[in-house]
Amino acid sequence: MLFNSYQFMFVFLPVTLALFFLLGRFAARDMAVGFLALASVFFYAWWSPIYILLILAEVVFSFLVGRQLERTDLTNAARRWILTAAIAIILVVLGYFKYVNFFLGIVNDTAGTDWSLGLIILPLGISFHTFQQIAYLVDAYRRSAKHYRLIDFCLFVTFFPQLVAGPIVHHNEAIPQIRRPGFLKPRAINILVGLSLFGLGLFKKTVIADTLAQIANPAFAAAHAGADLTLVEAWMGALAYSLQLYFDFSGYSDMAIGLARMFNVRFPANFHSPYKAVNIADFWRRWHMTLSRFLRDYLYIPLGGNRRGPSRQIANLFLTMLLGGLWHGAGWTFIIWGALHGVFLAVQRLWSGFSRSRGFTLPRPVGWLITMLVVMIAWVYFKAPDVATAHSVLSALVGAGGPGLKTPNLPDLPLNGWPVILIAGLIATLAPNSTEIFRRYAPTLKLVTLAQRHLGRYERYLEWRPVTVWALAAGLVTTAGAVAILGWQSEFLYFQF
Repeated sequence: MLFNSYQFMFVFLPVTLALFFLLGRFAARDMAVGFLALASVFFYAWWSPIYILLILAEVVFSFLVGRQLERTDLTNAARRWILTAAIAIILVVLGYFKYVNFFLGIVNDTAGTDWSLGLIILPLGISFHTFQQIAYLVDAYRRSAKHYRLIDFCLFVTFFPQLVAGPIVHHNEAIPQIRRPGFLKPRAINILVGLSLFGLGLFKKTVIADTLAQIANPAFAAAHAGADLTLVEAWMGALAYSLQLYFDFSGYSDMAIGLARMFNVRFPANFHSPYKAVNIADFWRRWHMTLSRFLRDYLYIPLGGNRRGPSRQIANLFLTMLLGGLWHGAGWTFIIWGALHGVFLAVQRLWSGFSRSRGFTLPRPVGWLITMLVVMIAWVYFKAPDVATAHSVLSALVGAGGPGLKTPNLPDLPLNGWPVILIAGLIATLAPNSTEIFRRYAPTLKLVTLAQRHLGRYERYLEWRPVTVWALAAGLVTTAGAVAILGWQSEFLYFQF
C-alpha cells in the first residue's frame, strides 16, 4: 500500500487513526498498541502477505537475542559471540534476498557456470528494518538499550510510517515515546502538523518528483537502448533525476514524519536542504541523515573512525561509503556510486586539512557548484540500470553525442522541460525546507538549526501556524498532490532498496 494511494489516504489512515485513539480511550494500553502493530502488519501485507512471517520472525528473534545480551551472568566473550552470530543470521537473510543472485552472477561470469536460484522477490523495507534491528542488538550488547517489552518492540519495528523506506528510527528515540501516557491520547496540534507535513510530502512526490520523472526516465531509457544522447538531453536527464530523487525521497520522509506525528510520535529529521551543501561532507550531514547516522555510529566509528591517523581515517571513509552503496542495491552501479562518494569524502578531508594549514578557503558559491556537480555525476550511476548506460550518459554530458539544442532521442520531450527543472532547482536550493517551515512546532526530534537564519525578516510569513491562511495553503497543496495521482501513480524510488 502506497502513501500516495486513495486506499491509504481515505480508508487505511483515518480508520487506523480513529480506532487507535478509541482503543486508547476505552481499552487497555496493550490493546491499543497491539492494534497499531497489527494495522502496521496489515499495511505491510497489502503488498505481499507471505513476508509477514519473515518480518515477525525477525522481530521475535531480535527481541529474544536482545534479552540474552542484557544478561549480567554471561561473560563478555559469550555475549560477543551471541551478538556476532545474531548479526550474521540477520545479514544472511538480507543477503539471500538482496545479494545472492548478484554474487552468483559474478561467479557465473568468472567461472563460466550457470548457477541460478530463480527469481527472488525482495521484501519491501528489509534494508531499513534490518539496520534498526542491528542497531538495537549492538546497543543491547553495549548495555545502552533499555529493557523493552515485546509488544512495544514489535510496534517499533513494524510502525507503518517508517516500515518500508525509513527514516531509520533508533529504538531509544521511538520506544520511550510509545511508552508515554500521552501516546494514546489524540492531540489536535499534532494531527494538524502531521496532516500539513503529509500534504507537503504528497505534493513533493506527486507534483514535483513525478513530473521530473517524465524528463529523467525517457533520457536514461534512450541511453540504455543504445541512443547517443545530445548534450542537452544528457543534462536534462541528469539534472531532472537529481531533483526527482530528492523530492521523491524527502517527500516520502515528510509524509512519514507527518504520519508519525498524528500518532504523537516524533521521528528524527531525514533531510535538511542537502542541495544547499557547500562541500560533500556537508551534503552527507543533510542527505538521508538517519542513514548517515547509522553508518557513522555502527560502521565508521567501530572501524576506528578518525582515531588511528589520516590514512586509516580515509580508508574507513571509503569502506563505509562503499558498503553504503552496496546497501542501496545489488549492482555494480550502486557499488560505484558508493565508491565515488568515498573518494569525494576522502578528497574533501584532505583538501580541508591542506586549505586550513594555508589559511585558504574556497568561496561558498564555488564549493556549492563543485559539490552539486560531483553529486550529480554520482547520481547518474545510481539511476542507470547498468554501467554502460551510466558511461553513455556521462559521455553525453561532455558533448560526446553532439552539442545540438534539439532532443532527437526524446520526441515527446520539448525544451519546456527546462522550466520544470529550473523551478524545482530553485525550490531545492533557495526555499526553506519542511523542518524550517514547521520549526515552531518541532516537527522532528533534535530539531536541526542548520541554515535557518536565511529566513531572515520573512520568517514570520514562512513559518507554519494553525491559522486560516495556512489551513487554506495546506489544503491546496494536499489537494494538488491528491489530484496529481489521477494522472500517474508511482512507487517511491526508495521502495526498491
